[in-house]
Amino acid sequence: MQESVRPSTLGELKASGYVMRSVREEMRRNVLGGIASGDPLLPGIIGYDQTVVPEVENALLAGHHMVFLGERGQGKSRIIRTLQRFLDPLIPVVAGCQINDDPLRPICAACRRAAATEGDALAIAWIGPAQRYGEKLATPDVSMADLVGEIDPVKVAEGRYLADEETIHYGLIPRSHRGIFAINELPDLTEKVQVGLFNLMEERDVQIKGYRIHLPLDLVIVASANPEDYTSRGRIITPLKDRFDVQIRTHYPRTLEDEIAIMEQEVSQLDRDGRELRVPPFIRELVAQVTFEARASNEISQASGVSVRVSINNYETLISNAEKRAIRTQEREIVPRLTDLHAVLASTAGKIELEYAGEDRKEEDLIERLIGRAVLAVWDRSLSVEALARVVAHFESGWGVEVSDRMPAAEYREGVQKIPGLREAVARLGPFESPGLMAAAIEFVLEGLHLHQKLNKDREGGRWAYRA
Repeated sequence: MQESVRPSTLGELKASGYVMRSVREEMRRNVLGGIASGDPLLPGIIGYDQTVVPEVENALLAGHHMVFLGERGQGKSRIIRTLQRFLDPLIPVVAGCQINDDPLRPICAACRRAAATEGDALAIAWIGPAQRYGEKLATPDVSMADLVGEIDPVKVAEGRYLADEETIHYGLIPRSHRGIFAINELPDLTEKVQVGLFNLMEERDVQIKGYRIHLPLDLVIVASANPEDYTSRGRIITPLKDRFDVQIRTHYPRTLEDEIAIMEQEVSQLDRDGRELRVPPFIRELVAQVTFEARASNEISQASGVSVRVSINNYETLISNAEKRAIRTQEREIVPRLTDLHAVLASTAGKIELEYAGEDRKEEDLIERLIGRAVLAVWDRSLSVEALARVVAHFESGWGVEVSDRMPAAEYREGVQKIPGLREAVARLGPFESPGLMAAAIEFVLEGLHLHQKLNKDREGGRWAYRA
C-alpha cells in the first residue's frame, strides 16, 4: 500500500477493504509464500537446511511458540531475530497506543474509549516489523514489572484508582502486542516470573499489585536456552516448558565448508586503505579446523560448547596481524600466514573452558596443541611427506630457513629458487604466484614437515627457524 493512499483514519481503513489477521495467520501466510517462491526462509543461517530450518517452518505454519535449545554460539538469537521477516511490512495501529492496538478490535481501555468516542474518525498509524518485535535477555533480576508492567505512581497521583487498567505502565511483552516477543536464556528467569509468563500465555491475564488485568495479547513467544542452564543456573518450570509448543535443538556446523562459510559471512568488512585481502584456502581451512579440534577435545568442556565465534574472531585476528605486516613492509596485498598464528591465542583464550580446571594445565599450551593438530589435518589433505623428499634432503644437507610474521613476502622468493622441490610443493596448494600467497604457502609446507618430525623448529614469538 503506497504511503500517499494509506488510510489515516478508522473509516478510511474500513473503506479500503483491509483484512486484519492475527500474528500467527500473518506469519503462516508469509512462510507459505516463501516456500512457494523457493527463496531461503532463513537467509544467512548456514548449516541448518536439513535440520533446524524444516522444524522452524513447521512451527511457523502451525502457529507455535518455540524454544531453541543449544550451546552458545549456535545462532539461536540470530534465528529468532530473523523471524521478523515473516511479519508484514506494515500494519495499522491506533495512533499513540502503547501496545500497538488493532483499530478494528482494540483491547486496551484507552483505545476502546477512543474508538467509542471518535468512531470512524479514530486516527491510525502504520508500523513495521521492528516496532512489533521485543526482546529481553533473561537475568535473575528481571521482574514482572519489566516484562508485563507496573502501577504508574504518576497516574495514581492524577486521581486514577489502583484497579484502573489505565494506571499501568506497560512492560515489554504488552508493547510487543501483535508481534513477536523473544526471551534469551530463559532458564535465568526466576520461577516466580516464569509462572507469571505462563499465566500470560495460557490465561491471557496477569496480576499486578493484587489486581487481575485481562490482556488478550496476540503474540508469538520465542525463547532460547542452553542445555547446561537446566542444572547449573536455573531451569524452565514444567508448566511453562509445556506451554512452548515445540523445542528445536540447534547444533554447531557439521562440515568445515559450513564453518568457513559462516566465517566469511561474519568477518568484519573494513576499509583496508586500498590493500587487497587475499586469504589462501588452506588458511581458511586451518582456522575452521582449530575450532573442530576444540569441539573434539576431551580437555575442553563440551557442555559449555565451543562457539562459532572462535572461528570468526580467530579469522579476523589473523587478518589483522597480516594487515599490520602489510603496512610495515609497504606491501599492497594482505595475506595471512602461519607465523601469524601466535596472535590467535588472545582471540581463543576465554572462549574455551578447560574440562579439568583443578589440574595444572595452561590454556595457552592447549591452544598450541589444537593449532598443531589442525595444521597437520589440513596439511595431510593437500600434501604428503613422500612427495617432499627433495625438500627434506636439502635441509638434511645442512641448510636452514628462517621465517617471520614481520618478514616481507619478497624475501621468501629465494627459498623457492634455492630449495629443490619447494616450488612444486607450492604449486600443489594452488597457483600462488603473488609474493604474499607464495610466502604463506612456503610456511605451510615447512610447518607440515616439522609436525611430521622431518624438520626441527626453533621458535620465538612470530619468528620460526627450520633446520634438519
